[in-house]
Amino acid sequence: MMIPSFIPHLAWLDAAWDGIFSTQGVMILLLTLYGGAMWVFLSSAPKVYTLMVSDLEQARKFYEEELRLSVADVPLHYYYNYEQTLGVASLDPLYIPSAISYNQNQPPRPSDGLWYQLKKNTQLHIISGANYGEKSRQRHVCFDRECLKQLLKRVQTYHIRYKLRREEPLNFLVKDYTGQVIELAEISPK
Repeated sequence: MMIPSFIPHLAWLDAAWDGIFSTQGVMILLLTLYGGAMWVFLSSAPKVYTLMVSDLEQARKFYEEELRLSVADVPLHYYYNYEQTLGVASLDPLYIPSAISYNQNQPPRPSDGLWYQLKKNTQLHIISGANYGEKSRQRHVCFDRECLKQLLKRVQTYHIRYKLRREEPLNFLVKDYTGQVIELAEISPK
């Protein structure tokens, strides 16, 4: 009986299948699938700009009533604390000096603050913590120039009174419907 010439290749294929379905092969396959799923999850997440304000309630009125931004849901990668677990928050509180540790009864949550849809895949996260500006102006500060440019464009679209103070770093004043002056300022890392 004549053995076909492709039979030796089947032996190689059989060894490959044994390797793929071994414990190590299955683990590598699962890790690859998990990595792919995380890549899809994080790459589809919206870009989030964070803006720090001096008065959260006043900011709510300004962004909802004046700029007419729609309220957004907290993105899943913030909800599951993905970015925060990469830093100090992932350390055991036992090893963090008390001077920099947070209140254990009320740890900071990424859902705190306000969330707005700025563009299709771009959100604005507004948190408290900024100091009042000169003449007790409400201050809204941001580290991202693109965020402030989008807000300025929205101010111009809705014909809200504003005054451009500086182009670099971007700084402008806006007057809300109550006459309150709000300073929006880019904080330059330079």
